[in-house]
Amino acid sequence: MRKIGEKNLSTECRICKGIRRAVLSAAMLSLLALTACSTGQAKTADSPVQGGDEQGGEIFISAAASLKPVMEEILIPGFTKSHPVFTVTGTYDSSGKLQKQIEEGLEADLFLSAATKQMDALNEKGLVDPASVTLLLENQIVLIVPEGSEDSYGSFTDIEKAAVIAIGDPDSVPAGQYAKEALTQTGLWDSLNTKLSLGTNVTEVLNWVAEGSADAGIVYATDAATTQRVKVIAPAPEGSLSERVLYPAAILSDSGNRDGAELFLAYLKSSEAKDAFSSYGFSPLPE
Repeated sequence: MRKIGEKNLSTECRICKGIRRAVLSAAMLSLLALTACSTGQAKTADSPVQGGDEQGGEIFISAAASLKPVMEEILIPGFTKSHPVFTVTGTYDSSGKLQKQIEEGLEADLFLSAATKQMDALNEKGLVDPASVTLLLENQIVLIVPEGSEDSYGSFTDIEKAAVIAIGDPDSVPAGQYAKEALTQTGLWDSLNTKLSLGTNVTEVLNWVAEGSADAGIVYATDAATTQRVKVIAPAPEGSLSERVLYPAAILSDSGNRDGAELFLAYLKSSEAKDAFSSYGFSPLPE
């Protein structure tokens, strides 16, 4: 079994945190001053909504890798269009790695995890606001193979036919934890152990299968839907997972932009965001 090593969080993270916010604040003040000097210029009907009393600033999001496509392509552009005084910066990786980085001081206002385990760990350490914790989405794990090889597989347990199997590292990647549980419950984990290649996040696993470096892999259904280079064979068998694949979100206790974080979290629960999540294969959860 081979494991991809984790990168250490840069020690510059904490130092640059205050600088970045200070620079952004100065820029916003300059913009407001220029606006005040232009009071004689009337606003047109096409002018963007400026957010009323919103103070703006930068919002830092730490999100599971499986959320990157919908966040970057739909949700962040949609939010900043409605709230142009804000900018949003996303960091994406396995939930376990993001949890560790937050514990070490990663600059973040919101954390979106692909499992409740990592969120619970941060909550226990007082690093997230417990009142803000929200279950946003549900996903499922599926067996995938490279395009063109699907005829050799007919069910989830046919994964044993593969010579090289890619899954996320169960020590830090929620999709890998779910994969291990499903394979254990189907009685395959021990026999497949020597065939496993462990990825640092689910996107890496997806890419290994898509490029043919692995004969099969287990990823989220939403990740499999982002490329035509893999084929879905089957979801994990019913009853093979003890818990549903849930995605919680929460505001960090030391958020430097609490107002912005609250606005973005509220946006993620809006009908517009739910439609976007659904279009990418997620199942939005009722509040």
